[in-house]
Amino acid sequence: MKNFIRVFLEGIINNVKRIIFAADRVTDMDIRNRILEGRVTPTDKVAEVPCIGCGGCSNVCPTEAIYMLDLDEPVEIIEGMVKKQIPVLNSEKCITCYYCHDFCPLYALFGKAGTIHPNDVGEVELDLIELLEKPIKISDDKLVFISQYLSDSTIIKKRET
Repeated sequence: MKNFIRVFLEGIINNVKRIIFAADRVTDMDIRNRILEGRVTPTDKVAEVPCIGCGGCSNVCPTEAIYMLDLDEPVEIIEGMVKKQIPVLNSEKCITCYYCHDFCPLYALFGKAGTIHPNDVGEVELDLIELLEKPIKISDDKLVFISQYLSDSTIIKKRET
């Protein structure tokens, strides 16, 4: 019984310290002040340079949180392939389903890090020209499944009714 009372009282004392003195604070004061002052910058959601601008992420997004933004000047990736748009992810509409990442051709076809990610895309370093010029072996089933999402924006969502 003494042990129970001792544990109970220690719990009360620790909780009072936490409430009154903010003891055991997980967030350090610098981060806390930056959050309160609105000085926290969000992480990048899209790696613009390695993105090929196919629009697959926008087509597959169930909440339409991704839209394609026209580039000021088109960028030629390889001969015959020009990037005219890049995706922009609206974090407020995103439900973090990861469809955008999983259907990015760089991830789905080549097994490399996708160029879009709902949390943080991180550093995407790859030789896009070498990757696109190198022949790859993909099963017909996988190719049909992925290509329907990359080419048809009405598969998951009906934009025109």
